This record gives sequence, structure tokens and C-alpha cells, in this order.
Amino acid sequence: MSSKKSSLDELCVNTIRTLSIDAVQAAESGHPGMPMGMADAAYVLWTKFLKHDPANPRWYNRDRFILSAGHGSMLLYSLLHLTGYDLSLQELKDFRQWGSLTPGHPEYGLTPGVETTTGPLGQGFATGVGMAMAERHLAAKYNKDGFPITDHYTYGIVSDGDLMEGISQEAASLAGHLELGKLIYLYDDNEISIDGSTDLAFTEDVEQRFDAAKWHTIKIDGHNHAEITRATEEAQQETERPSLIICRTHIGYGSPNKQDSAASHGAPLGEDEVRKTKENLNWVSEEKFHIPDKALSHFRTAIEDGAEAYQQWQDLLASYEEEYPDNANGLRDAINRELPDNFEEFLPEFEADEKGMATRASSGKVLQTLTENVPQLVGGSADLTGSNKTWIDDAGIFSASDYSGRNIHFGVREHAMGAALNGMALHEGIIPYGGTFLIFSDYCRPAIRIAALSHIPSIFVMTHDSIGLGEDGPTHQPIEHLASLRAMPYTLVLRPADANEVAWCWKSALTYTEGPSVMVLTRQNVPTFERTEANKSQNVTRGGYILANSEKDQPDAILMGSGSEVYRAMEAKEKLAEKDIDVRVVSMPAWELFRKQDEDYRQSVLPDEVTARVSIEAAATFGWKEWVGTKGTAMGVDRFGASAPYEDIFENFGLTSDDMVEEVIKLVE
Repeated sequence: MSSKKSSLDELCVNTIRTLSIDAVQAAESGHPGMPMGMADAAYVLWTKFLKHDPANPRWYNRDRFILSAGHGSMLLYSLLHLTGYDLSLQELKDFRQWGSLTPGHPEYGLTPGVETTTGPLGQGFATGVGMAMAERHLAAKYNKDGFPITDHYTYGIVSDGDLMEGISQEAASLAGHLELGKLIYLYDDNEISIDGSTDLAFTEDVEQRFDAAKWHTIKIDGHNHAEITRATEEAQQETERPSLIICRTHIGYGSPNKQDSAASHGAPLGEDEVRKTKENLNWVSEEKFHIPDKALSHFRTAIEDGAEAYQQWQDLLASYEEEYPDNANGLRDAINRELPDNFEEFLPEFEADEKGMATRASSGKVLQTLTENVPQLVGGSADLTGSNKTWIDDAGIFSASDYSGRNIHFGVREHAMGAALNGMALHEGIIPYGGTFLIFSDYCRPAIRIAALSHIPSIFVMTHDSIGLGEDGPTHQPIEHLASLRAMPYTLVLRPADANEVAWCWKSALTYTEGPSVMVLTRQNVPTFERTEANKSQNVTRGGYILANSEKDQPDAILMGSGSEVYRAMEAKEKLAEKDIDVRVVSMPAWELFRKQDEDYRQSVLPDEVTARVSIEAAATFGWKEWVGTKGTAMGVDRFGASAPYEDIFENFGLTSDDMVEEVIKLVE
């Protein structure tokens, strides 16, 4: 095994290793092999290159470090504790225990210094690409000569598993195309996965693959500090290509019986093997979780170095504020996600129109207005810009030749797009959105879930939302997708019924910060409803509201729905009035928001006394029982779609206003 390191370096690296194996052993659960194998590379990166301030983990211009191989979380937790973050040694001892700050995989928002939630392989890789995109955009937009206010690297450690997942190929291709030169990943090339040798399923030439994707690649001995240093310096000097440093390492480094074995990947070494490993590493103490004073003192220089770097940036920022006050204010507002408080003044109002327009079209009009008033909005589409209506006029294209552009072409890469949106949002300074068809939420669902789990306010614009897509048929017609997205905690699903609902749904998406927002929009035209004080479109922000009330204090029945089917409920109301049945129509664009309203408001919209209820939605009926109750009827599509003109599909699936009328009559009688 190569050494090429001082005795102090050796002591520090082995401190990382022993802390990691002790924590995994104490928890009787975890992944010791990766932290043992990548301790050398991580140590060099964190002590020689990473610009960070342990006292200010959210410092805007810090380098970002992503442990995409999140199963090796003890590597990161050890580094955070050793370099002086607010993560005590007791937290390391409580690894994977209830209430600790050291969960099995890193979680953003829980542990100081964790930049993104990782564990689902490939997510960290792609999220880092989004962070690097944000850095480039904000640098192009706000930096001035002599004032590199935004100027940092995005580093990461990635594993074989990350590179096997398809999302990494999508993200690598995009990063290479965009020439993200400040993106540097260290690849833990240990040739071991859970099942055994990676040769069982992974024999591609990684170097050639990334060369083809326009990355700068370097192969090194991942235990040789001189080579790690040289490779990282070389990567920093490469400005037109992202870099992949291929570190040949030994998983479980130092373990006499489990090094280079799958046995060290996902299970504790065992008490006996831990003891033998420490002996093999010439470790200085038999005490568990021992940290030598010399090692801790060396690691803790990060506190002073970080404070100095932070202060230098603060001084630069102060000068920047004097020289360019407007730019400084704009950047500060962007970082703090400051939004205008006068939405009512600039959100477009659409006149009542029986023909109306597709909600994707009205969304495009609203987005254009928003981008003029919310300069942080940046986004695009997964090669469906014209269909998703996500283009911003006169805003340029984000590209290697102009990073200031606000329109992003993600290509046919829905999964990488979703993760990149998360990375941009986590970076701060950008409110990102990305578009695709609702059916392809399947392709970016893992990224949406990470956004929900991590409370990342990414915005997803998903059009062509139902069987209303028509002739493209069941492969492109989403059925179960609304229900599955609504089932995801902290995810705001918004399905507006007309153009004015679209405008206020966008407002809800921009102000929602508990997780991602999903705008669900139609391909086909829907009418624009008449608005009065009683049914003003601002009520959309409450999630559900009375669109058309009955003449009676208590209606005979309640019709409800979301999106394009609401107008069918409005038609049914008119037909039922001819039969002396007086009904209320409730539009429910956002169940999550409606649930948050107080009981009095919810009762005012859906009173318990009215049990004759019919919902309509051109999707799976799953979930509607919450609103229609045990005596009501949920009309929907509990099978896959069909290829035909959309009106024919609605008729054959029993989703017309006449069908609603029949259901109401059954319930009332």
C-alpha cells in the first residue's frame, strides 16, 4: 500500500478511520468500508483545499462538499466533528440512534455542514451539478471586476453505485456540455459493491465514459497524498471541463481480514476485527472513539482558517456594497429568497371566456409576468419547452457561453433535471423550476422525493396532465400520478381549473418552502370562469374554495374536482338546476393547502351535513374518499387510458357532466 504521507497525516487519517469503525460497531449497523478506503482522499481535500467555515456552515461563498456515497456517512460526520462543526463526539457515539444528528445517511437540515440529503445513489452526483450551475449563473449575474462575490467549487465523493445509476450519466452529460469547470468529483474506485466485485455487473471503462462526456479525468492512487494533492490542483486549473479524479482505493483499508472485500461494505467489522484493524494501523489507543490531541489540533485549524476566509469575503462584500449597491441588494434578496409582497398588483387577471385556454398556456403567460418581478426565477424544460410553456422571453439561454441566461435546456434528462433543480435551490440565490409531462414524473420521482424529504422548494411544471392528452394514448396519459404525488409528504400538488387559478397557484408555489411544488397543467383548453368577490381566484391559496354556490343555505349536493374537470362540474350544476336540484361546486386545486385551513373554513366549504357529494378527476380516484365521504361518489379513471380524441375518451370513461348529473340524482334520491 502506498503511504507518501507524514506521521501527522497518518495519525489524522487513521483518526477518521477509527472513529468511523467505532461508530458503526457501536450502532451494530452501517458501512465502515467506504470511510476507511476514502479517508486519505477526504482528508487531503478537507485540510488542503475545501474553503469552509465551521462556525458559519451556511456561509454563502463556501465550497460545497457532497458525499454522494451517502452510505459512508461516518466519513462525513467524522470530518465535521474533527474540523469543529457543531457536532459533538456524543453524536458520533449515537450514530444511527433515535434523535441523533448522525442518521444512517446524511440529511440536509438536520446535521450542520451536510449540504444535501444523500443515500439514494446518484442523487448527490446530480444535485452537485445543480449547485455548480447555480454558482456559475450567480457569478455571471453579480460578479464584477475585482469582486468575485460568488466564487467557489463544488466537490463530491462518488462511488461505483453512483456511477451505475442512470441519473449519473444524465447529469454527467449535462455538466460536460455546460463546461462546469468548478465541479470536481473524487471517484472511490474500490471495485467492490454489496454483491461482491464490481466485475459482476460493472466492467465499463469509466475514464473513457467521462472523457466522452467532456469531463477532465485523472487516475491516481487514492491513498497517495501527493497524487491526491496534484490531481486536485490540476482539476482546479481546468476551467472548461468538470473533473473526475479516479481514486483507486482499498475498501476497508487496514482491516486484516475484510479489506478489499464486500464484507466491509455494509456491515460492522465485528469487535475482534476492529481490534485487529487498529493493531494493523498501529493505532495509538485501545479506547473507543479516541481522538489524539495532535490530530484534533491539526483538524481544528479549519476554525481559524475558515474564520479568516469568511472575514475576507465579508470585507469584499462590504466594498462591493459600496461600489455596486443595487447589485448587492439584488444578491442579498436572491440569497434570502425575498419575494415581492404585491402579487395582487402584477399577477395577470384573465377575463371570463367560454373557450378559454389550456392551463399550460396560461401558466406560460403567468410565468412571463413572474420572471419580470421575481428575478431569482430560473428554469427550463426536459426538451419540452414549447409544450410546457416554460420559456422566458428576452432572458437568454444558460450555456457555457452565457451563464447569465435564465432559460435552461435540460435535454431529455428528467431525472437529472429534478436533482439539478434541488441543487440550485440548495445553493441559494435561485428559485428553480423545471418542466416535463406529468407522466414523466415517474422519471424524476426520486429527486422529487429528496426535495420533499429535505424541504427543498423546487418547482416542477408538469403538463399534459390526464387522459385529456388524447391521441397519444395510455403511454402518455397519467392515471396514478396525482394520487402518488399527493401521497408524498411535504409535496404541494397544484392542479388549477382555469387561467386565474393558475396565476394564484404560481403564487402558492413560490411562497411554499416546506418542500417541492408540482404544477399540474392541461394540454387542452378549459374555460375561464367569471369571477366575483364570492369566488375570487385568490381563494386558490386556501387549497379548496366555493367556485359556484347554491341558492340554499345548505345545498342539496356538492360537486367538486380539480383542474380540467371542474368545468364539467359547472356544466352539471346548470343541468341539475333544471331538475330543481341545487348544488354547490367546489374547486380543489391543492389538497395539502386545504388540509391546513382551520376547521371552520373547511366546514364552510364542505359541511358535514351535506353527504351527497360527487368528485370528478380524470385520474385515479384514490384519495378522494377523504373529501366525498363514505356516502359520496368519486368519479375517475381506475384503469389505463386510451388513444382517441380527448372528448371521446371522457365520454367513454363516463366523465361528462351528464354522468355527474346521474350520480347526483342517485345520491339525492
